[in-house]
Amino acid sequence: MIVLAMLLSGCEKPLWMTMPDPSGKPAGEEPVTDWSGVADSCTFVLVDNFLDKERGVFWTTPDNVQPANNIYWQQAHAMDVLVYSYERIKDTDPALAEEYIGYFRKWYASDGGNYNDSHDSEGEYGAGGFFNAFTDDMCWICLTLLHMSEATGDDTYADTAREIYDNYIITRVWTGEEGLTGLPWQNNDAENARNACTNAPGCLVAARLYQKYGVEAYLDDAVMLYDYVEGNLLYDDGRVEEPPLSYTQGTFGEACRQLYDITGERKYLRKADAVLLYAMTSGRCTNNGLLRDEGTSMDQSIFKAVLIPYVVNYIMYDKATVSTKDRLYELLMDNAEALDASLDRTLFPQMYANYYWGTPFSGGVASMGAQTSGASLMEGVARLEKFLNENAD
Repeated sequence: MIVLAMLLSGCEKPLWMTMPDPSGKPAGEEPVTDWSGVADSCTFVLVDNFLDKERGVFWTTPDNVQPANNIYWQQAHAMDVLVYSYERIKDTDPALAEEYIGYFRKWYASDGGNYNDSHDSEGEYGAGGFFNAFTDDMCWICLTLLHMSEATGDDTYADTAREIYDNYIITRVWTGEEGLTGLPWQNNDAENARNACTNAPGCLVAARLYQKYGVEAYLDDAVMLYDYVEGNLLYDDGRVEEPPLSYTQGTFGEACRQLYDITGERKYLRKADAVLLYAMTSGRCTNNGLLRDEGTSMDQSIFKAVLIPYVVNYIMYDKATVSTKDRLYELLMDNAEALDASLDRTLFPQMYANYYWGTPFSGGVASMGAQTSGASLMEGVARLEKFLNENAD
């Protein structure tokens, strides 16, 4: 795979938070970007400006200009960036890794920033305080808890995800007249609210729980929820629901990849190919070859942070379609290079990512969602670089 080999250079790493200095290289040679250094910088900006270090949850804007009200599901993806960073640096920077573990514990103790004060029928607040009326909120939280458990080896997080899923997510499913069973967006929702942003992550949570605990019921649930998305929300061109959004494309693509890994059924891999390529190539999802600005709200600005890790997972997957891996790699690097070029390093540590990676942040109040998406991209590329270097032989 010639394209993937481009990252396998043996150049020395430059100092943290700096771009490689091309001096001393042969004339005309392009500088080699230290993606781990860029990731360190972007994640530091996220932590330094947006993380409430006492509670382990994130503010919507720097230094709590706007408090973290009503942003529960976004907390999952911001914390996920730190989990990926932890996995990448834990063997080389134990002090920072221990700091991250402290944030994981605080985030868990703070119920992931859950704003919902609803109680279940017995007056209990829910599974560790993670209960929420929005089914998709709990699905995203479960995915981060499972990732946190996988990274740290602490089953407390995975066991809580399992409890949330068993008692507060899958219990909401219902079957429509078409014979397909799916999850509602909120508890007691009407049929038209069974959407992709709930059933795609629900499918992925079930698949991940099956891989963790080996209980067949979880695989049955994952297939059931896959069938709901395929039968109601998936288009022939690979578009997941209308309008297509990067986060639903990425989540369903990862769910398909996981189901292929579990079952070996080629239909799942074909769907993963289609939906991930659609997200990275369609004019509905891109602008001038880069992932588009999907909006400035806390919901919209964080969408790309959901897609990127799953694109990286696909590229790193040994059973994935080679042509799809190469194309996704090229597109991922196009986005990373654009964001890297748009970052104003003179403003560090207020070196904020913009909503669209092809242009620099133009001032005003920075967004946790946009910074999370940018840091997710750089952590993803650094993770890929590390993987390729470790597997160079």
